[in-house]
Amino acid sequence: MMKNDIIIRAEGLGYTYLDEGERRGDEIPALSGVTLSVRRGEYLAVLGHNGSGKSTLAKLLNLILTPTEGKLYIDGVDVSSGELSEDEVFSIRKKVGMVFQNPDNQLVATVVEEDVAFGPENLGLPREEIRARVDGALSLVGMTEYARHAPHKLSGGQKQRVAIAGIIAMRPEVIIFDESTAMLDPLGRRDLLDIMDRLCRDEGITVINITHYMDEAALADRVIVINDGETVLDGTPKEVFSEVDRLHAIGLEAPQGREILHLIGGRGIKVDKAALTEEECIAVLYELISRGNINE
Repeated sequence: MMKNDIIIRAEGLGYTYLDEGERRGDEIPALSGVTLSVRRGEYLAVLGHNGSGKSTLAKLLNLILTPTEGKLYIDGVDVSSGELSEDEVFSIRKKVGMVFQNPDNQLVATVVEEDVAFGPENLGLPREEIRARVDGALSLVGMTEYARHAPHKLSGGQKQRVAIAGIIAMRPEVIIFDESTAMLDPLGRRDLLDIMDRLCRDEGITVINITHYMDEAALADRVIVINDGETVLDGTPKEVFSEVDRLHAIGLEAPQGREILHLIGGRGIKVDKAALTEEECIAVLYELISRGNINE
């Protein structure tokens, strides 16, 4: 593998919280022994149910948390020790941006274009460069016409686009979406997923989508499934979602079409385990019906 092909590398990565509630001082493991590599330009989905540890992983990758075990390298730099200088932390966070579930937590200004300019201004960039970045980022997320609007008057989906534009304007190499579609309606989710795809395919940005939606994970190049703080599956969407029984065992499901084929296969009928998209699953069902293997 060529040097620098790997942008993120984790070796035995773990994080343990200290209970601040009734059992004060007790250690609560949230992530344990996670080993993974993320390539530049990869579209990765991290899948798991609520409380599985996937959001803890996101916070570790963005240096919001410091690992309590294992090693984490961002662009070759060991960030595990927690002893980085402020300049080093700032440099890493320029490489790895994060979009949170609630965009209100990321909006800081009273005008959209000023909000998007906030990050580049903190980088000390010339005014002309800031203007170019703001215009380019707003155009990329389809929010140019809202540049002079107040963020608090926008819809949830529009706010999320502005939050993404603010990250894009920083020119990161990696963008982590931490349950970023969870508060959106179906149209907003679809728009955001389209933006993720374009950021990866057209802009070459490494995209990591932390989600519990199967259909979202199926759009990625690669899927990692986390359960109880540990990695249990890692592969292409077709590889991961062919393991329907293993997903069921940890409280997850495959996309709907794959689930239907799994039920049919459970009746002793041979089905294509690689079928995943709606079109592929419909084609398999049509062929089975045409051959008389199943009744309409």
